[in-house]
Amino acid sequence: MTLPLPPGARTPDRAVWINGQLVRGDDAVLSVFDRGARDGGAIFETIRVYAGRPFAWERHMERLVLAAAELGFPVPPAPARLRDAVGELMVSQGMTDAVVRLTVTRGIAGGRPTRTGAWIEAESVTSRLWAGQRESAASAIVSPQPFEPGFLGRYKTTSRLAWDLAREQARAAGVDETLLLSPTGQLLEGAASNVFVVKAGEVRTPPVSLNVLPGVTRAIVFALCAELQIPAREAILSTDDLRDADEVFLTNSVQEVLPVATLDRRPLPGRALGLCLLEAFRARVASFANQP
Repeated sequence: MTLPLPPGARTPDRAVWINGQLVRGDDAVLSVFDRGARDGGAIFETIRVYAGRPFAWERHMERLVLAAAELGFPVPPAPARLRDAVGELMVSQGMTDAVVRLTVTRGIAGGRPTRTGAWIEAESVTSRLWAGQRESAASAIVSPQPFEPGFLGRYKTTSRLAWDLAREQARAAGVDETLLLSPTGQLLEGAASNVFVVKAGEVRTPPVSLNVLPGVTRAIVFALCAELQIPAREAILSTDDLRDADEVFLTNSVQEVLPVATLDRRPLPGRALGLCLLEAFRARVASFANQP
């Protein structure tokens, strides 16, 4: 039975793959007894699809499977099955380019064996792009509130209220992203991105040992830096490092590589290296999309 929505709410009329079936609109429901709905017990991956093909699929699946194992989830559906499901969903939506979110829950407790829940949804790319992405010139602020991700920060769980509230800070300020600092003033990450600082031609980013998310695009940027012979390393960074940076850029799977033009309303000196890495990233995507 589908329960009525709260007044003023409207269910998006688009297809969703849930537990092996394609459904639409009001039929896209999850049991309140599923621990993903009840307790926020779920992990997810957000993936760009270019020309009908999910980019960096293997990297995303490795992170998903590893997270499920380390967090004690039941075994999720096989990556091959999930890949087929993405294809089914894209065809049903008539899409070739999209942002796909794949969520795996801890399922309903008490079964033997307990099985995960899973759903996949696809949205248009344009609906998910930040304003600054269109000009490769993002705006960001530094959150005034100290942030403590804890060990769960290294996983993409749906228990992300703290990160969502940081994103609300960006929306309220009319900017693209909020950068997060630890209670001791160490730079961590963006609310929905990894952050890189460029100083004297060297690319630096906070280490994953600070419980920041080991982003897929973050890893690709390190590989691109090696190919382009750009010095790059993990480093403990402070507010002063941000203020003194020659460049700052952000990465995630939807926004790709995004140079920051203004930080706390102050223009940054440059974007050249960030734009270089964006060009290299898009060349890699184009090569991938054009593979037979």
